Amino acid sequence: MNLTSADVRKVASLARLKVTDEDVNSLLGDLSAILEYVDVLNEVDTTGIEPMVHAVELHNVLRTDVLRESLPREAALQNAPRTDGKYFLVPTIIEG
Repeated sequence: MNLTSADVRKVASLARLKVTDEDVNSLLGDLSAILEYVDVLNEVDTTGIEPMVHAVELHNVLRTDVLRESLPREAALQNAPRTDGKYFLVPTIIEG
């Protein structure tokens, strides 16, 4: 598959990444190599093989949920770098 700079920019946009022209050229080679490898994997005969979600079985080890009193709002906000007295104030990370 031949990727173009426009393809790389589209993927970067979908991932919400800002890329420079230098980045695009570098990523073009990297993404092409990844797609070539996936193409090699497509040659493997998987007839009769059941798809797996993970290569190894995973078991979550979680504690039992126990209802208990939560931290009072004032105590939770006490060491916050920024607050409006009611909520934590954090910087905007997604541009609109």
